Amino acid sequence: MTNSELYAHVDHTQLKAFATWEDIKKLCDEAVKYKTASVCVPPCYIKRIHDTYGDRINICTVIGFPLGYSVTKAKVTEAVCAIEDGASEVDMVININDAKNGDFDKILNEIKEIKNACGDHILKVIIETCYLTDEEKIRLCKVVTEAGADYIKTSTGFGTGGATFEDVKLFKENIGPDVKIKAAGGIRTRDDMERFMELGADRLGTSSAISILEG
Repeated sequence: MTNSELYAHVDHTQLKAFATWEDIKKLCDEAVKYKTASVCVPPCYIKRIHDTYGDRINICTVIGFPLGYSVTKAKVTEAVCAIEDGASEVDMVININDAKNGDFDKILNEIKEIKNACGDHILKVIIETCYLTDEEKIRLCKVVTEAGADYIKTSTGFGTGGATFEDVKLFKENIGPDVKIKAAGGIRTRDDMERFMELGADRLGTSSAISILEG
């Protein structure tokens, strides 16, 4: 794949708790220059980015991030506010406690509520694979599919591990035909990027794309 083809699948990411506006502006300028799929940023910066860059940039943000155990009502409110501020895509973290307790119906209902709040905007569901068994991952593939989300995403990048080739392959085998895959966390080389795409990922969440592809 060419650099341009890879950039078109990258959610160019800056989610550090101490990210300044200068950090965010640098991210956005790079995204415009290299035509990344989006910038993935903290919710507090959405409106300023939208006011500064307008339609030149696709804004992705995170909700229930990074631990996922916010109550559903709070996540729904976060999603509504993010879209009102100018976000086009929302990456939500499931309640991992519910997954470990086997309460998959609760996760299903939460995703449905958030997807309803997002409407036509893209919803990606982060299941944080590093904390899950393969059986739980497979069950969540079915839940994300049934809930009508647009993507299943491997990781926040803040857990004990990031995306793996094995998990993306597992997702591809168990999601429905209308669900896409985002691999995120720990992507460090061009080979990683290309391999994830070959295995079925449609988006790559990384803060390192520019350094990887431009040296």
